[in-house]
Amino acid sequence: MLRAYGMTDKGRVRPSNEDCFGVDLGLRLCVVADGMGGHNAGEVAASMAVEVVLSSIRTASIEAAWPFGFDQNVSATGNLLGSAIHLANKQIYDLATATPDYAGMGTTIVAIVERAGMLSIAHAGDSRLYIYERGRALTKVTEDDSWIAAVLSRDPKIDQATLKSHPMRHALTNVVGSRPKMTVNLKELPLRGGERMVLTSDGVHGAIEPAQMGEIMSQGGDLQTVAATLMNTALSNGSRDNVTVVIADYEPDK
Repeated sequence: MLRAYGMTDKGRVRPSNEDCFGVDLGLRLCVVADGMGGHNAGEVAASMAVEVVLSSIRTASIEAAWPFGFDQNVSATGNLLGSAIHLANKQIYDLATATPDYAGMGTTIVAIVERAGMLSIAHAGDSRLYIYERGRALTKVTEDDSWIAAVLSRDPKIDQATLKSHPMRHALTNVVGSRPKMTVNLKELPLRGGERMVLTSDGVHGAIEPAQMGEIMSQGGDLQTVAATLMNTALSNGSRDNVTVVIADYEPDK
């Protein structure tokens, strides 16, 4: 059984909210997207990505043909989630190239589907998935598709302070909709029961240090309370972006 709750807010600086989230408990599906682009194009890209993922998983119409290939390292469910994001990429890119006001728009995305105790995870960009297990540390499951992450992978000992002030620090290397083809990062994890999944846009995790986020998660509480605490903490810490959180709890079916 998957229970989930999501919330989003434009925050204290941005004039509009270009984040979007979706939850479908019947599908055991959660998704968060963080759009980018002028003329409200980021909002369009994020909402399109979420809707395409939701509708694709609901209809499962792309499962038989696998138009974007099949990753043997993950299940059919994982491939379905990946194909849904590839389809979102195509639709967003096609709209962006046909509509001048939407030129260059794109969105990050992180999505999960749970089936029979297996968690399928797909993401692109810097929206993240964390997992918290009672009595254990908070774990960051996804790796950002960003210039900073790429630099750190090549040189883990590089001075972090230098990176935080670098003009390329916000550059993303992989998003949905900005190019004809993109990469969907896929992985799967078995769930034992009692896990709490946390999906966030960078307006949240970019303003909360890992230790503070772990402390918030360790205090427990219902889904709505914890989601609100994370968002309010990010805003209190000075987040200048839109803030979005989806929290999901997993327990095995009885």
